Amino acid sequence: MADAERSVRGNVASDSGARAAVARAALWLLVAVLAARQMAVVLGRPAGERLADLETWTGATGVLHMAGSLYEPGRFTGTPFAGLVLKPLTASAEQALGVVWTFGTLLLVAALGYVAVRALPAPVSRRTAFLAAPFAIALLMVSLPVRNTLFLGQTSVLPVLLVLLAWFVARGERLPGVLTGIAAALQPVVLLFAVLFWLTGRRRAAATGGAAFAACTALAWAAMPRDSWAYWVHHLAGAGLGDRPDSLANQSLHGALLRFGLQGPLEIALFLVLAAAVVLVALRRAVRYARDGQPLLAVAVTGCAAVAVSPTAWQHQLLWVLLAVVGKVGTRASDRLVWPAVVVLVLTLPGKMLLPNVGPIIPVRDNILLVTALGAACVAPFLSRTSPHWQRPVPTGHARPVPSRFSWVPLLPFWRRVLSRPNLLLELLLIRVVYSAYAKVRLAATAGRSAAEEHGRQIHSAEQWLHIDIEHWANHTVVGIPWLRDFFDYYYSTFHFIVPLAILGVLYVRRPSDYRWARTTIGFATVLALLGFWLYPLAPPRLMPGLGFIDTVHGVQDLDSPDFGALTAVTNQYAAMPSLHFGWSLWCGVVIVLLAPKVWMKALGLLHPVFTVSAIVATGNHWVLDAVGGAAVVAAGFGLTYVLAGPRRLEAGTGAGSRTAAGTGTAEEADADAGGAAGPPVVAAEPAGSKA
Repeated sequence: MADAERSVRGNVASDSGARAAVARAALWLLVAVLAARQMAVVLGRPAGERLADLETWTGATGVLHMAGSLYEPGRFTGTPFAGLVLKPLTASAEQALGVVWTFGTLLLVAALGYVAVRALPAPVSRRTAFLAAPFAIALLMVSLPVRNTLFLGQTSVLPVLLVLLAWFVARGERLPGVLTGIAAALQPVVLLFAVLFWLTGRRRAAATGGAAFAACTALAWAAMPRDSWAYWVHHLAGAGLGDRPDSLANQSLHGALLRFGLQGPLEIALFLVLAAAVVLVALRRAVRYARDGQPLLAVAVTGCAAVAVSPTAWQHQLLWVLLAVVGKVGTRASDRLVWPAVVVLVLTLPGKMLLPNVGPIIPVRDNILLVTALGAACVAPFLSRTSPHWQRPVPTGHARPVPSRFSWVPLLPFWRRVLSRPNLLLELLLIRVVYSAYAKVRLAATAGRSAAEEHGRQIHSAEQWLHIDIEHWANHTVVGIPWLRDFFDYYYSTFHFIVPLAILGVLYVRRPSDYRWARTTIGFATVLALLGFWLYPLAPPRLMPGLGFIDTVHGVQDLDSPDFGALTAVTNQYAAMPSLHFGWSLWCGVVIVLLAPKVWMKALGLLHPVFTVSAIVATGNHWVLDAVGGAAVVAAGFGLTYVLAGPRRLEAGTGAGSRTAAGTGTAEEADADAGGAAGPPVVAAEPAGSKA
């Protein structure tokens, strides 16, 4: 018996190790693909467009070739020491330098990922140690700072790597100080790390760092006195060099204050006060984390402070913010992913994808990288390693899976229904990012006017054969009744987004367990619809020349003009099959029928898809078969949710607090049982659904 038990355990461990090995191989393959793609993208650009900054420095007409000051043309923004280091590169052939520079930058990124993984605070699980390196390198490669660095040919990865080597690889006190001093000579604000050395008791390293910085600066001053004077005195340590300091590319406090309209002595004084406060708070936190056994987090916090207080912090200099992903925030397991998800999204996606174009939010959207850096440096409540929740956060309550009605349905064992309410910030980010991706794919999914019109003729012929081609009759009938036309135009333009968002909002507040299931279902339906837009571009009736449809919503368009339809510049007018107008409305109707407690609510919910299908046909925006396609993707969305997570019905449980019987419980009761910030208690009625 004991031998059999050991054999079973060995097989389980072997299977787990095999899965980890496959995951690791897949991650390394992803790293290789990303590296190859970055090389191809950079080197595939025309000579005048790739490695723009590097070309400006070292090209045939670059500032490093020209006599006089480096800073007179206003194109060089580095320190005089950086110019001294880059001078030898002017003798390299342009094409060879581009290849070597890009490949070398990718190697630096890989080294940066390796060093960061080595610095993860202990204890680190075996699986994390096994998978962390390729995951970290892949994350670095897709981040905005690295992509911007590769595009411009910048040197901003090097100071970050030198600081990490100083803290986590170099031995003794002298070499870490020398590495930090060299990094500061390339990027002066990095001197904050010498202060961190001093405050954490490594005073020899701090002194050595300051001396190394002074030596490198003095060397550059001796070799290029005019340039050194221009950089350190005339431009106040490089402030004002390069792009306009009030541009959105400058994600520092100085840039934000300028964008808010402050100028002159008032702005400078306010910037200095805010910078001093940020440095004070950030260094206090960094010292605390360093003494707590989280030196990588201490380095990340200091780097985020350096980003905020630097006169200029361009996108390629913001890698410090990504390192803050190692901090743990939240005592509950359900909240533990919020901080890293926010950091990763902010550092990999543009602000326009994360936040909508709404007036009050625009200042946050335009400064979102700065806001994240300030949050990491001064605000985020990172857990101490002495916290009881460091290794064991409050567990998330999950429902027991309900057996499927059909035994052949392969339910996924890891897809379990969460009973607690999802984090609102993460949920809003998820919805915004998914919708932005949907809008971009929808706009890109077009094969041209001729293909879309050919598909429109196919759909029209199929409807004639089926005797359901009622679009022309409905369109002209509604046009003849002004009040009905206005009603359908308003309904088509307004309720498409309002009703689904209202339902999701009510479910989030009142029935979080059902919210997760409903949100996953509409998500699947939307993704499947994108495949339809991409594979089958279709002209709606209003854009079919010769058929006599009247566009009641967008107005008269000249179908004989090759560039008709001004809306095609902002949205894909040929994304008609399937109709998400009808699909989303049908989803609303099904959800209301399933969850509404009153019969009149269910009946009212069914009116929405009826009005919607009438509106899309009467206004000439969709064919009848488009609505059939919308119904198909929604049905597939419900089916996928069922396949992955099982049915929604409730199952009677055992234990204290049981209040519902099998099949008769309500989601409100399950939600009440699952409530509580400290984690859900044992529940009696446990619905099965999705965790996603």
